[in-house]
Amino acid sequence: MTTMGKGRAVIPTRRCIALLAALALAAAGLLAAGLPLAAVAPAGTALLAALALAMALDLGLSLRLWRRDGVHLERRLPAAFAIGAPTELKLDLVNPGPRAWRLRVFDELDPLFDFEGLPQDLTLQPQTRATLRFKATARRRGIVRLGRTQLLWTSRAGLLEVRETLGEAASLRVYPNFAALARYAWLSGDRRLAQIGIRQYARRGQGTDFRQLAEYRRGEPLRHIDAKASLRQRKPIVREFQDERNQRVMFMLDCGRRMRADEQSAKAGENSHFDDALDAMMLLSYVALSEGDEVGAMSFGCPPGQQRDSAPRKGLGALNAMMNKLHDLQPGGEHSDYLAAAEALMRRLQRRSLVILLTNFRDEDAPELQPALRLLRRRHLVLLASLRETALGRIAAQPIEDPDSAVDVASAHLLDQARRDAFARVVDGDRLSVDVEPQQLATALVNRYHQVKRAGLL
Repeated sequence: MTTMGKGRAVIPTRRCIALLAALALAAAGLLAAGLPLAAVAPAGTALLAALALAMALDLGLSLRLWRRDGVHLERRLPAAFAIGAPTELKLDLVNPGPRAWRLRVFDELDPLFDFEGLPQDLTLQPQTRATLRFKATARRRGIVRLGRTQLLWTSRAGLLEVRETLGEAASLRVYPNFAALARYAWLSGDRRLAQIGIRQYARRGQGTDFRQLAEYRRGEPLRHIDAKASLRQRKPIVREFQDERNQRVMFMLDCGRRMRADEQSAKAGENSHFDDALDAMMLLSYVALSEGDEVGAMSFGCPPGQQRDSAPRKGLGALNAMMNKLHDLQPGGEHSDYLAAAEALMRRLQRRSLVILLTNFRDEDAPELQPALRLLRRRHLVLLASLRETALGRIAAQPIEDPDSAVDVASAHLLDQARRDAFARVVDGDRLSVDVEPQQLATALVNRYHQVKRAGLL
């Protein structure tokens, strides 16, 4: 391979290599037949020089034609990626000239991507346009880099291949997977939320904020009858209420070493407890914002210089703002200071709010976590949401086939019960808090939020 600068390299084709091999075999055959080296060498040198001249002429002519009528590239990229979600990328190739070009196309993707559909081979006919499609799946959140596009085109005589690097590099964001959020929005519109474990409750006549007047139905509280409206309509009219709006939900997101637990629960292959907590936080944020509440978030236990805060805001635009701040945050290797995080939140959040602390609880965390929860509960309604490893459940549920498996099962049950007891002591009988496996977290948080709203606890 010969490098020519400007992102260009020249590579001999199989045809060229076959000619060189044939020339070498012919020379070896003549020498084996007894011809002297003095007779074979000049002929071989002349043929080799002729081949080199043909390659040079082929390269010169092809480069001139490429500069004049070469292929143009347009790459179409999404605004962002979602972790674990296959995303289709498109490359538009345009041939404005009168000659066809044989091409091999490869796009330079970040190593954090899995991809399918590359490289692709095609012959681009004169004055035509072709669109190549391939799929890329991000395996990690954050900022990813997409390099330039490589085109390998064949010279006119087919002796050489020239590698061109076209287009511009780009940096894009990888967000948490929005699939659960989109599914929730679709199912809520179709009244089938029970399919994902979200409980639905009768809303008519409940809540604290007035919503509208409606005709009385059998079984509704008589105290909700509006006398003046009933007289005007000459039939019983009741006042309907909805859950109180303009309340505040504040997330405390643990970024400490415990949240790095990775059980490969995502189809993408790499999903830590932190990613699961971020997905659940995103879903509940969407639900709360859709119901008129404010949502904010703060991280704690982060590596130095990576602390993130998102002030409580209303409207679905707040979800985009929050994800822009948190999408590239990764759990660190330090122990999280729960009490310091609680003190920081108490200083910045004066209004009573639903505070959701997302963490991975361990027995030894109890002496630090209990004072933090007591401090937060002086002003706020606190929901402790802890992620429990699925490995314990799998081991505890496996069949007992020999003494070793019996010890494993018994140990798993013992550890699980010890964790449950420690969690119960920390939350001090609070039925609002949850200790669930990662796949159950989003559903549990939405159900708890609805319970809080329905009971008017805020």
